[in-house]
Amino acid sequence: MIRVSVAPMMDRTDRHYRWFLRQITRDTLLYTEMITARAIRHGDRERLLSFDAVEHPISVQLGGDDPAELASAARVAVEAGYDEVNLNVGCPSDRVQAGRFGACLMAHPSQVADCVTAIREAVPVEVTVKHRIGIDDLDSYEHMLGFVDVVAQAGCKRFSVHARKAWLTGLSPKENRTVPPLRYDDVYRLKRERPDLDIEINGGVTTVAQVMSHLEHVDAVMIGRAAYDDPWLMAEVARAALGESVPSPDRLAVVEAVAERVTQVRAAGESAWPLLRHLHGLFHGQPGARAWKAAITQAGRTGEVAPIREYLERGRAREASAGAA
Repeated sequence: MIRVSVAPMMDRTDRHYRWFLRQITRDTLLYTEMITARAIRHGDRERLLSFDAVEHPISVQLGGDDPAELASAARVAVEAGYDEVNLNVGCPSDRVQAGRFGACLMAHPSQVADCVTAIREAVPVEVTVKHRIGIDDLDSYEHMLGFVDVVAQAGCKRFSVHARKAWLTGLSPKENRTVPPLRYDDVYRLKRERPDLDIEINGGVTTVAQVMSHLEHVDAVMIGRAAYDDPWLMAEVARAALGESVPSPDRLAVVEAVAERVTQVRAAGESAWPLLRHLHGLFHGQPGARAWKAAITQAGRTGEVAPIREYLERGRAREASAGAA
């Protein structure tokens, strides 16, 4: 059981961001953005599923409600090398609801169980579910427990629980991440009452202290927006929760890795902006944060790696000066 993960986030946890995080933490579980089973069936599989070997361990998150279609998509993903398949039962967006998947499936636990059964029969890797504590008026602890029990009978043993309910009407996806109150105690209770299941908690986690506190009650902690806004948080979390040494010993080592990556991307004739756009938070709360943002913006605009290398040289010069003093 991996004790820390970074949540699947649309328009964020793509292969470029995941590569970047691997410069910061080795063992944290990473997720793709949600990919619909239909997109894998009809779309550009290389674009949707390609990833760098350094990204392991990595889970593909699928969206859908058709067991056969999900099983087929899972088979393709696992053949592409993914370590786990996760089913999205938590997204509240109107577009997702229109497809009858995401959080609205919490009202149909037997349908989710059928999907889990089909996926498990199709692939040899673990199949997990990410869900809310409830939706609309189906938000009691007893309803969540009933949902989990039905899905667990289908063979799912790990549940990532966003500790907020979702309002399927009246709130935007962004509001659903902040407006419904957090109910951590419901997730803790789920672990107490179903100790044989692996329970991961998600929602509102922004500090190492919070991670360590949650781990006293549940098996794992999933971090979302905080990992994007302040990526170095994941180095600190991995050190505290996993005993992991940081792959890159400092932020400037990450800058050096980024410079090399940008050089490789540009040599292949590709734009570096899909990578650079994820890097604004590397120096979050640190001296030089504004200059770093300016450097990557300039690099993205010009297509040249020079602004990043200049930032690195200035940073190393400051380190040398401070060491000499």
